[in-house]
Amino acid sequence: MTTTAKIVDNTINQSNVSKTPILSKEYLFPFILVAALFPLWGFANDITNPLVKAFKDIFLISNAQSSMVQFAFYLGYGIMAIPAAIFIRRFSYKAGILLGLALYALGALLFLPASITAQFNFFLLALCVLTCGLALLETTANPYILSMGSPETSTQRLNLAQAFNPIGSLGGMFVASNYILSELKVEEFRALEKSAHPEYAEMLPSVVDGKLTQALVDFSTAEPAAHQAMQAADLITVRGPYIAIASVVALLFLVFLFRKLPDTITHDEPLSAHVLKATFVRLLSNARYREGVIAQAFYVGAQIMCWTFIIHYGITSVGLTAAQAQQFNIIAMGIFLASRFICTFLLAKIRPGQLLQILAIGGIILSFGTIFIGGMAGLYCLIATSACMSLMFPTIYGIALKDTGNDASLASAGLVMAIVGGALMPPLQGNMIDGPSIIAGIPSVQTSFLLPLICFIVIAAYGYRAHNIHKA
Repeated sequence: MTTTAKIVDNTINQSNVSKTPILSKEYLFPFILVAALFPLWGFANDITNPLVKAFKDIFLISNAQSSMVQFAFYLGYGIMAIPAAIFIRRFSYKAGILLGLALYALGALLFLPASITAQFNFFLLALCVLTCGLALLETTANPYILSMGSPETSTQRLNLAQAFNPIGSLGGMFVASNYILSELKVEEFRALEKSAHPEYAEMLPSVVDGKLTQALVDFSTAEPAAHQAMQAADLITVRGPYIAIASVVALLFLVFLFRKLPDTITHDEPLSAHVLKATFVRLLSNARYREGVIAQAFYVGAQIMCWTFIIHYGITSVGLTAAQAQQFNIIAMGIFLASRFICTFLLAKIRPGQLLQILAIGGIILSFGTIFIGGMAGLYCLIATSACMSLMFPTIYGIALKDTGNDASLASAGLVMAIVGGALMPPLQGNMIDGPSIIAGIPSVQTSFLLPLICFIVIAAYGYRAHNIHKA
């Protein structure tokens, strides 16, 4: 038996929520197969986050401009979520998985022509296509997991599947740190420039970062041919992991193509414009679902901001290199992974809404530390927010989708579309970092974390309402 199967079996046996098992044996292998998809979007998310900083230096653009990486990445969810749900409802979960894997592989392969043309916008297009595939996979996999057994244990089942997502995230962070950031010529240039100016050791990290960026600009002007060669080498470095993941995704496509999966969607009601309208009306009139979509958008925004700008925080508030700061991102993801498994078992003791509220309050407190403490202590606070975020996505998802029945695939689309919060909020934070600090005496990179703090307040409010109001 595989390690994953043992984990699933142990979780089934240890469930104390009710006499109903989290997962019956008939769904064990389909569950494992679908759960194997969850690391795929974790890998894509976290190998892409460091590109915000990498592209800023490679293309010599602002923080706000480089944040368009996240805008393009998460825009795919906004574009594809509803069409994905309609596609799944008309055909099957398996068809949704196959189309999602195909788009994922295509988007990753587009990094090849993007690196050859050295066009930033081409990379944005590739990322958007890739995440159209991710939107299909998430719109499919989440409700599919929920449907594999009793509704009573659906939230626990989804939390268990989501626990495998950080494994992919850790893989993406490891690859980004060891095969992208540490291999970039532009990082080598910054290191040489820093060693050539020992006086930088006496300056604030944020000031040093500005001087190194200016040195890059001066180099591109004084020696354009050398700078273009450095840029070309770095873009080849960036594209390598994406070509590799395209091969893995193509292999998974073949596995799903030839494997029979249970169809848990009932097709009693034909899909039509009238049915779609009636479904959307039902969902929008459901306060628990409606507020869940809003909370999910703020959660994804908070997660992406905390993980994207941890590198900027490490560079400008602590004085680390990009590769060193990325190591702290890996630590944050390790905490996230451990906390996800712990919180899955805590759900057997604590109601989902209540636990969501408690962890959101923890996120608020740690965000205050990130903003006002600064330095290594502030960085530790930023890392620790990952423990609080670990439960949020699947728990909001499970609460919002409860009792949606056959509407689950379209309801899921709304929650996946809410991931567009990750497209809208990072550019706002990038603008805050580029501009003057809104709190005197505190670097703008620290005060920019007021945005995640606001997000955690919204999530805490939803947790409170889910536990005390919607439950009734």
